[in-house]
Amino acid sequence: MITDAYQRRCAITGEKTLPVLEAAHIKPYSLEGPHAINNGLLLRRDFHTLFDQGYITVDKSLSVEVSHRIKEDFGNGKEYYAHHGSKLIILPERKEQMPDPRYLEWHNENVYMG
Repeated sequence: MITDAYQRRCAITGEKTLPVLEAAHIKPYSLEGPHAINNGLLLRRDFHTLFDQGYITVDKSLSVEVSHRIKEDFGNGKEYYAHHGSKLIILPERKEQMPDPRYLEWHNENVYMG
């Protein structure tokens, strides 16, 4: 369902190579986040990993934030920093499927390493 809601494209990069796209929970299911489209993003696998580990987040205005910790921890991240401050480029067309600001705020406060 999330794949179709995001037109089979990564919300951040627009990538459309389906084998590398993954549905990411904003608030993990293991922490009582629902299996719902508005609690998810379709992301390229590397962005999904960084999102889950707190190196990348999306704020309530749907802008991408990339933590300074990528450079500190790995000495790199140029490709990711290119997306810092940009708006999500692919979003669901239906309002009820848009990322819920409450889940985005939860991710920013509990996962993101700003």
